[in-house]
Amino acid sequence: MAHFSSEDEAMLQAMLRQLFLSVKEKITGAPSLECAEEILLHLEETDENFHNYEFVKYLRQRICNTLGSMIEEEMEKCISGQNQDDESGYDTVVQHVTNRTQESKEYKEMMHSLKNVMMIVVESMINKFEEDEIRNQERQRRIQKEKSHSYCTDNCSDSDSSFNQSYKFCPGKLQLILDQLDPGQPKEVRYEALQTLCSAPPSDVLNCENWTSLCDKLKVALSDPDPVFSDRILKFYAQTFTLSPLHMTKEIYTSLAKYLEVYFISRENHIPTLSAGIDITNTNMIRLLKKVRLLNEYQREAPSFWIRHPEKYMEEIVESTLSLLSVKHDQSHLMSQKVLDPIYFFALVDTKAVWFQKWMHAYYSRSAVLRLLEKKYKSLITTAVQQCVQYFELCQTMRTDGILEQSKHCGNRQKTFYYSGQELQYIYFIHSLCLLGRLLIYTQGRKLFPVKLKNRKDSMSLTELLVLFTQLIYYSPSCPRTSASELENYSPASMVTEVLQILCDQKECAIECLYNNTVIEALLQPIHNIMKGTEAALNCSETALTQIADILARIASVEEGLILLLYGENMNSSKENSPTGAHIIAQFSKKLLDEDISTFSGSEILPVVKGAFISVCRQIYGTCEGLQVLIPYGLHESIAKVWKKTSFLSERIPTPVEGSDSVSSVSQVSQNIMAWEENLLDNLLNFAATPKGLLLLQRTGAINECVTFMFNRYAKKLQISKHRRFDYGVLITQVASTATGAIALQNSGFINALITELWSNLECGRDDVRVTHPRPTPVDPIDRSCQKSFLALVNLLSYPAVYELIGNKDLPNKAEYSLREVPTCIIDVIDRLIALNSQAKIRSLFNYEQSHIFGLRLLNVICCDLDTLLLLEAQYQVSKMLLNAQEENILETSETHRDFIIDALSVERNHVLVRISLVGGPLERILPPRILEKGDDPYPWPMFASYPLPKCYLSEAKRNADIKLDNDLGNLLLCFKVSDKQTEWIENCRRQFCKVMKAKPDIISGSALVELLEKFVFHLTESPSECYFPSVEYTVTDASVRSENLSSVQQLGIKMTIRYGKLLNLLKDGAENDLTWVLKHSQRLLKQQQAPVSSSLLCLQGNYAGHDWFVSSLFMIMLGDKEKTFQFLQQFSRILTSAFLWLPRLHVSKYLPTETVESGIHPIYFCSTHYIEMLLKAEVPLVFSAFHMSGFAPSQICLQWITQCFWNYLDWVEICHYITTCVFLGPDYQVYICIAIFKHLQQDILQHTQTQDLQVFLKEEALHGFRVSDYFEYMEALEQNYRPVLLREMRNIRLLSL
Repeated sequence: MAHFSSEDEAMLQAMLRQLFLSVKEKITGAPSLECAEEILLHLEETDENFHNYEFVKYLRQRICNTLGSMIEEEMEKCISGQNQDDESGYDTVVQHVTNRTQESKEYKEMMHSLKNVMMIVVESMINKFEEDEIRNQERQRRIQKEKSHSYCTDNCSDSDSSFNQSYKFCPGKLQLILDQLDPGQPKEVRYEALQTLCSAPPSDVLNCENWTSLCDKLKVALSDPDPVFSDRILKFYAQTFTLSPLHMTKEIYTSLAKYLEVYFISRENHIPTLSAGIDITNTNMIRLLKKVRLLNEYQREAPSFWIRHPEKYMEEIVESTLSLLSVKHDQSHLMSQKVLDPIYFFALVDTKAVWFQKWMHAYYSRSAVLRLLEKKYKSLITTAVQQCVQYFELCQTMRTDGILEQSKHCGNRQKTFYYSGQELQYIYFIHSLCLLGRLLIYTQGRKLFPVKLKNRKDSMSLTELLVLFTQLIYYSPSCPRTSASELENYSPASMVTEVLQILCDQKECAIECLYNNTVIEALLQPIHNIMKGTEAALNCSETALTQIADILARIASVEEGLILLLYGENMNSSKENSPTGAHIIAQFSKKLLDEDISTFSGSEILPVVKGAFISVCRQIYGTCEGLQVLIPYGLHESIAKVWKKTSFLSERIPTPVEGSDSVSSVSQVSQNIMAWEENLLDNLLNFAATPKGLLLLQRTGAINECVTFMFNRYAKKLQISKHRRFDYGVLITQVASTATGAIALQNSGFINALITELWSNLECGRDDVRVTHPRPTPVDPIDRSCQKSFLALVNLLSYPAVYELIGNKDLPNKAEYSLREVPTCIIDVIDRLIALNSQAKIRSLFNYEQSHIFGLRLLNVICCDLDTLLLLEAQYQVSKMLLNAQEENILETSETHRDFIIDALSVERNHVLVRISLVGGPLERILPPRILEKGDDPYPWPMFASYPLPKCYLSEAKRNADIKLDNDLGNLLLCFKVSDKQTEWIENCRRQFCKVMKAKPDIISGSALVELLEKFVFHLTESPSECYFPSVEYTVTDASVRSENLSSVQQLGIKMTIRYGKLLNLLKDGAENDLTWVLKHSQRLLKQQQAPVSSSLLCLQGNYAGHDWFVSSLFMIMLGDKEKTFQFLQQFSRILTSAFLWLPRLHVSKYLPTETVESGIHPIYFCSTHYIEMLLKAEVPLVFSAFHMSGFAPSQICLQWITQCFWNYLDWVEICHYITTCVFLGPDYQVYICIAIFKHLQQDILQHTQTQDLQVFLKEEALHGFRVSDYFEYMEALEQNYRPVLLREMRNIRLLSL
C-alpha cells in the first residue's frame, strides 16, 4: 500500500477496462447479477484468451512473487513424501499445497493488500464513471438546447481515451514514440512519449518489430542528464521486470546489463577512482547505483522462475551478468588511481553476494554459471582470490606496524553517506569471500583451482586458499564488543567463520578442502603461539579463539575429521615429536581449565573460550578411539574440579534485594555462573557416551548431577549437542548398564517420568480426545503409543540396573488398588503389569489384556538375561504365577478332558514359560510362536500348566558324543609333551589350535576338550610371564566350606545348569551336589582375594550378585568332574583371561584400584565392551550407526552375552569354542568374537533398525547360523591390527590411571 502510486492505479484501471470490454457481451447477456458473477468465476474455462488479459498476468505475477517460493517448498516436501507413500497421487499433492498456501500468513497478507488496492482502483473507476455520466448528461442537455442532432466524435470520455491510448498500441505508434524520444526533441515531447510508453503493456512494446530500435533509444535515454527522465526510464525497466514473462524480461535485463558494461568501459563517464571513494549523495552516483540495484534485484528473483523456461534464456542472463562483472579498467596506473570496476558497485548493493548464492543453489543454473566461469570468465574468480590475498596482506602489515586500532568497518556508524577507498576494498573483500565460499561447496567449483595470481610465481591452490581464510580469523582486526550485532556480522573473522562453517557442513567439500594437515595446522597456529607464549599470542583475541574452536568442533564431529585430528593424515607414521591436533587441543584445554595461561588472566569471556575448546574435546572423548587418546590429559578431573568450584560460587551468590541498584548486576552474574555450570555438566555428561568414559565420570563423583542435568534437558526435548544426534538413547543405555548409573537415573526422576508416561499411554490416554475421538482398538501386541516407552524400559533394565532397583524388595500385592493409582517405579510395573496374581490387580486396569500383554512382552525381553530371570524367580516366583494363570485358563469340556482357552494372553504366557524353563541355543530348543496360524488348528503348540515341559519343545539336535582322537587333535595334544622354549611352545600350541578350529572344529569337544584345557592352562601357569595374578595358597577343607551359603539366585542357577547338562547328556545324577561343592569352594577361593569396600551399592554388599555362569559352563565341559573343575579354576585364576571370562573373579577384588571397585563397574564393561564399540565403529560402521540410530549401545548386549557365557544365544559346542578360543588365544579374542557376531548379524541389525525393535531382536533372538570357526580368519586379521592395543589395555585394568 505504501508503494501504490498514481501510475500503478492508472495501470490497473486500464487492465480492468480491457477485461470488462472483453467480457462485456457475456455479462450484459446474463439474466441476473448471480449469473454474471458465475460467468466471471468460470471465465478461465470459457474464454480462450483468459491468460492473455493483462490483469490476469498481473495477478499471476503477484502470486508468483509472493507465494512462489513457498509453493515450490511445499511441492518438494510433498514429492519427497510421495516417494515414501506411493498411494498419494498428483491430486492429493495439489490439494495439500493449496490448503497449506491458503492457510499461510503470506497468502492472507497478499489477499488483504490486493483487496485494499482493488478497492481503491474500483472506487476510483466508479467515481470516474459517475463523473462521466454527469458530464454526458450535461452534454446531452446542451445538445438538446442547441437542438443539434450531430454526434460528438472527438470529445469522448477520459476513460475511453485512456483505454484506447493504452491498448490500441500499433507499430506505427511505436515508431512515433521512437522519433519523439530522440534527444533532439523538446523536453515536453520526450516526457509525453515516455509517459505513453510506460502506460503501454510491456508485452505490446516487446512484441513490436521496432523493439531493437527502441532498445537503443532506451540505452541512450538511460544516460540522459535529466534525473527525472532517466528515473522514468528505470521505472519502465522495473515495470517490465515485474509484469512480463522471462523471454521478455530477458531482453530488458540484457539491455540494461549491456548498457552498464558500455558505461563502465567508456572513458567519457566520470567513474570515481578507488582513492576518491563513493559519495552516495552525488547525483551521478545515485543514478548509477539505482541501475545497479535494479539489475541486482532481478538477479535475486530470476532463479525462482527461470527453470520453467528454455535454458538459452537463462544462459543469456548469466553470460551478460558475468561479462559485466568481468569488466576491468587499465591497471597500468597506481593502485590509488584505480578506476572502480562494476564489481565494486555490485558489492556495495549486495555485499554478501546473495545473487550468486541463489544462482548456485540449483543445478539448472549452477552448471551454466560454472561452465561460463571455466571457459570465459575465470578472471572473475582470480580477482576475487586476489582481493582476499590483498586484504590478508593489509592485515599482516597492520600487525607488523603495530596498528591496533579497531577496523573501520566495525564501528563509526555516523559515516553513512560516503565510502572511502579502504571501505570499498573491504566491501569488495566480503563480496569476494562470500562468492568464493559458495563456489567451493560444489565439485565443479573446486575444479577451477588452482588460479594464477599477479605478482605471484606459483598458482594458488585450494588448500592455500583455505589456509588464507583460516589465517584471516586471527590476523584480521577485531570488532569492539559494543558494536551492534548487525555490524559484527560483517567483521572479517565472523564472515570467514561463517564461510568455513558452511564448508564444514558439506561433508564431501570438507573432506577435500579442510581435512588435511596443512589447514589443521593453520587452525592450531594461534594455540601454538599462546602455549609457547610468543609475541604473536598477544594479538589473538578471545573471539578469534572461540571461532577457531567452533570450526574444530565441526571437524571433530565428522568421522573423517576426527581421524585426522587423532592420527594426522598418515596414521601409520605419526611422530612423537609432532603431536596431532587432538593432543594440542587437549593440552590447551587442560591449561585453560587449570588457568595456566597468563595471556587471558582476568578476561571476562574466558569461560566462553574454555567452553568452546572443551566442546571440541567433547567431540573427541565422546568416541571410544578419541577417549583413548585424551585419557592421559585427565580432562574429566579438570572439568570436574572447575565444576565443583563454579557450583560452590553459584551457591554463594547473594539474593538480590528489591529496589537495590545491584539487582540487575547480581542477576547477570548469577545467570553467567549458572550457564557456565550447566556447560561443565554437559561436558562431563558426554564422558558417559562410552563405557570407559562412564567409569571416568563415576570417579569424578558428579554422575548424579550429570544424569539429573541430562533428564532435565531430555524432559524439555532439548538437543544434547548441536553437532550430534541420537545420543540421548545411547547415553541412557550406557548409564543404565551400571549399578551406579541406575541409581542416578532413579534419583533424577527419569524412571518415574518414564513409567508415568507409559501408564498414561497404556491405561489413561489423552483426556481431551477420549470423548470426541475414542482410541482405536490396538491391533499390535504393543500399541504404537507405547512402543517408545517399551524400548526405553528395555534399554533401562539391564541386570546391574534391575538388581539395584528391585533387589531384596517385595511386591506390594495390595488388597485393593485405586483406579487413579499410577506406578512410579520398576517394582510397581512388575506388580501392576506382570505379576497379575489377584483380582484386585486385574480390576485396577482399564485395558487389562493390552496392559498385561505389555507386561508379558517386557518380561520376555528382560528374562533373556539369565541373571534377571533367576532374580525374578527367586524373589517373585514368576514361573509359578504364569503356570497358575494358565491353570485358570483351562476349560473343562468333560470329566476327563480339559482344553486350554487360546487367547492372546495364554499364547504369550506359553511362550514366556517355555523360554524361562528351557535353556539352549538356536538348535537346542524350540520356542513356540506368539501369533496364531491360519487353518483349522490356529495354535498347534501344546500348552501346559505344570512341569515337565512337553517334549515337542526339546530339539532333536545331536547330543554330546565323545569324539575319537583325530590326527590333528593328536598333534595338538603332542605339543604339550614337547619341551621347547616357553614362548615357542605357546605359539606352537596356538598355531595348531587354529589349524584344528579352521579344519575340524567339531572334534574340539568332550573328553578331548577337557584334556586340552587342563594341559594348556597347567603349562601356561608354569610360565611366570603368562601369570597375571599371584598364586594363592588354598587350604580350605570340605568341612569348613559346608557353612558357605549360596544365594537363592545361585541355587536356582545350579538347577538350571543341571537341567541343561542332562539335556545335552553331559551330566549325571548327583551332579547338583558336585556343582554346589565347586561353587562354594570357588567362592571361598575368591574371598581370599577380595578387599572390604564401603559402598551403598547393593551389588557390592556380600558375594557376587548373579550366578557364576563361567563355573557352570566349565563344570559341564569337565563332564561334571568337580575335582578337575576346581583344580582348573585354581590354575586358571592366575592368568589374565580369567579376569574377562570369569566375572566373579574380580568382584571387589584387591587387585583392582579402590576407585574402580567402588564404582561397581566390571572390567568386562569398561575394557572389553569399550573396545568392542571402538572396533565395531571401524570394522562394521553400518552396524555401529544402526545402534546409534536405534538409541541403543552395543556395550549393553555384549555385557549380557559375555556375563552368561552366551547361554541361550549359542549352541553348547559354540560356547565351548568361545571359551576355548579365549583361553588358548588370549582375552582379546573375546572382543573379536563379538565383532564377528555383529558382522554375521549385519543385515538383520539393519532390518530391525528400520522396524525400530533392534534391542528387542538382539536380546530375544539366538545367534542363528553363527559358528566361531567360520570367522577364524577374520578374527586373525583383527588380531594383527588390534592385539597390541587391546592386550596392553587389558593388562592395565589394575592401574588407577586407565
